[in-house]
Amino acid sequence: MKKIIHFVSGPAVLFFVWYSVSALHLVEPFFLPGPLVTIKKFFQLLISGNILPDLFATLFRLGLSFLIAVLVGVPLGLMLGFSKKLYRHVEFLIDFFRSLPASALFPLFLILFGAADWSKIAVVAFASTLIVIFHTAYGVLHSSKTRTLATRLMGVNHWQLFCHVTWWETLPHTLVGLRHAVSLSLAVIIVTEMFVGTAVGLGRRIIDFQITYEMPNLYATILLAGLVGYLSNLVFIFLEARAVHWNGRV
Repeated sequence: MKKIIHFVSGPAVLFFVWYSVSALHLVEPFFLPGPLVTIKKFFQLLISGNILPDLFATLFRLGLSFLIAVLVGVPLGLMLGFSKKLYRHVEFLIDFFRSLPASALFPLFLILFGAADWSKIAVVAFASTLIVIFHTAYGVLHSSKTRTLATRLMGVNHWQLFCHVTWWETLPHTLVGLRHAVSLSLAVIIVTEMFVGTAVGLGRRIIDFQITYEMPNLYATILLAGLVGYLSNLVFIFLEARAVHWNGRV
């Protein structure tokens, strides 16, 4: 029951504030349609199927860029975490590019990969990979020295130590990194779809509706993008609860 209340309370507060602002005309109704009108448009877009090609295009770009980040970032993070000296050598580069807005790098990737999907996927994968590397390496570097020493005293080899201790010590940090990475990936994908030529995508729909002043459709598409991000986060919350339920820090 508590979980249901927690799940409903957030949307209820948002709906109440949105409805109040709209009903009191604190913002011009043309520019901020009421929540009921927007939700109706949201379902109309889904049922009609008009928004589905854009949704699938965004999900494809998101999924591919995130997959690249996982396949590259996790192994590199583990390798850097095991070698503290090597990590110190590249720490500046990781922190520098991780702190740099991904959108600022997009012109470079546009030159390298052209205006097709690969430039969007590459810049998102690059930014997300840095986050995954940082969190994974941090997890290895800050794994329990007591458990590591106790396991070594049992005479295990490096592979057994990694499988039974280091990996599980690192997993909570890695999952947090993946969770942050998927949120960043969606945000950057939407931005690149909005401002760089593409035929389909939620970002493209948002900017098109904004240009034509189709405000209910605009907010409905924003809701859909937010729902994608929220569901992506729920996946990792579920994985954290299942995979690292023994860890009180998560």
